[in-house]
Amino acid sequence: MRVLLQRVNEASVTIDGNVHSSIEKGMLILLGVEEDDTEEDANWLCSKLAKLRIYPDSEGVMNRSIVEVGGDFLVVSQFTLHASYKKGNRPSYIRAARPEKATALYEYFLDRLWHDTDRPVKSGVFGADMKVSLINDGPVTIWMDSKNKE
Repeated sequence: MRVLLQRVNEASVTIDGNVHSSIEKGMLILLGVEEDDTEEDANWLCSKLAKLRIYPDSEGVMNRSIVEVGGDFLVVSQFTLHASYKKGNRPSYIRAARPEKATALYEYFLDRLWHDTDRPVKSGVFGADMKVSLINDGPVTIWMDSKNKE
């Protein structure tokens, strides 16, 4: 399971010209589910996201979590995070989970993130054509992969 998170001042998802979800201060999380991912991958990522200290304290040092600053989450499904571009110029998405599996793990991730943080978790619509807007704060952008726990 892969996550590209961005600390944002605001973010939104628009579907068919209408704003579906929006947040102010918080994290925009692009989430990619791989075929061999499990709930354990989601649990590890959600635990990390809940405790990740990427918000400044009173001295400007990134030392506070999203829970401590009262931020929200916006989670958007993003199968292209599993793109393979090894051969040729057209990416392959063969490692991305099929919709049946990916949808279930995406929904589990949303619920687990809310459970771990007790913070609002908004989302896009799985499989929809979405327009994502954001104002990155910092900028702070972090890549996380449950198969590579650095």
